[in-house]
Amino acid sequence: MIPLAHGLNGAEDLPIPLSYALVGAAWALTASFAVLFLAWRRPRLDPASPGFPLPEPMRRMIDAPATRIGLATASLMVTVGVLVIAVFGSPDPARNPVPGVLYIGVWVGVMVASLLIGPVWKVLSPARAIHRCACLLLRRAPAHGFLRYREEWGHLPAAAGLFSFVWLELAWRAPGSVSSVLTWLIGYLVVTSIGLVVFGTVWAERADPLEVYSTLLAHLSPYGRDRTGLPVLRMPLNNLAGTPALAGSVAVAATLLGSTAFDSFSSFPRWRELVDDLAPVVDATLVRTAGLLVFIGVVGGLFTAAARATGGVSPAERALLPRRLAHSLTPIVAGYLIAHYLTFLVEKGQATVLLFADPLDRGWNVAGLADRDVAYVLSSHPGVLATCKVLAVLLGHVLGVAAAHDRCLLLLPPRHRLTGQLALMLTMVGFTFTGLYLLFGG
Repeated sequence: MIPLAHGLNGAEDLPIPLSYALVGAAWALTASFAVLFLAWRRPRLDPASPGFPLPEPMRRMIDAPATRIGLATASLMVTVGVLVIAVFGSPDPARNPVPGVLYIGVWVGVMVASLLIGPVWKVLSPARAIHRCACLLLRRAPAHGFLRYREEWGHLPAAAGLFSFVWLELAWRAPGSVSSVLTWLIGYLVVTSIGLVVFGTVWAERADPLEVYSTLLAHLSPYGRDRTGLPVLRMPLNNLAGTPALAGSVAVAATLLGSTAFDSFSSFPRWRELVDDLAPVVDATLVRTAGLLVFIGVVGGLFTAAARATGGVSPAERALLPRRLAHSLTPIVAGYLIAHYLTFLVEKGQATVLLFADPLDRGWNVAGLADRDVAYVLSSHPGVLATCKVLAVLLGHVLGVAAAHDRCLLLLPPRHRLTGQLALMLTMVGFTFTGLYLLFGG
């Protein structure tokens, strides 16, 4: 079995070879300027494009109340089961599947699924399911709350919620402990449920950290809806162009990207030595928290400064550019999600499933799972794994550059369309170079 004694520990995956990192970095730089100067001279992305309608039986199945109710009920039952296992199961994270459910199933698995098939958490959210049931009993529309959600809040509450999760994972002294995971889960359910009651479903759409993350990645999936609300398949970049530009959009992206970078950096021996050296004077949790904040702040600050580094726009328009361009970070976030956690999802995910052989630590062997072993399908093929990592980062970079370039063609005056986005492109190239360096292992 593979214990989750230190949260995700995705950074302890096999580093990619230096040659792969260098080739990937060169291609990222070349692709960026090829898109910028040669291949893309006018706006092409349309979030309202009709797309390709799904077959009628599939559309009926997707939108059928029975499908939605069945999935929500299953999610609610799983949530109750997870809470029961957390309370009555073993306190040892190596024998309890609950940390794996949160760190692997939700934080990685649900997000990868959202990247492929759309906003998964919006359908599976147990807080939404509880809220819908309560509204049904009270004969109240779920969208209606007691207070109005203020527009200027945007995604700021979601950014705070995401930070609470990455802080638990990367800074807290015992991120893999069952009690720590249980505390975060209960806090998340309580806060999200109260927000739904007070503000209605807009709270889930804008403030629920897991739904905001899932929906953000879903904008990069081929799944979408046309103007009449029917499910369609559409080019992912068209869906991405429809990402709402809200307050806190940069904070959400910076938290996701910066925390992943810090996760890789935190495995460096020099960083660990620094934390140990400061331990007699400063609590290790505080040192790691400071490091996490620095990484998130640098990502958000660099992106904000680069997005605003253009001429020909008014101060008011310049102030809005970062949030209007924040969607271009989504492919980079997705690329690092795959590159950083691919092995973790596939192999440690198996270990979590095997722990369900005896979820309450009673000596059971449900479905014979205890007799099975983890298949190291990726770790045993390091060349394939390294190639997948570099391709994920490179593809995320190219799609991000394309999305940013297309939006700049719409927002910037003609005289500044090239020079006005140079700083942004160089910043995104810097993110990719840094990410490959961290994946290489320093």
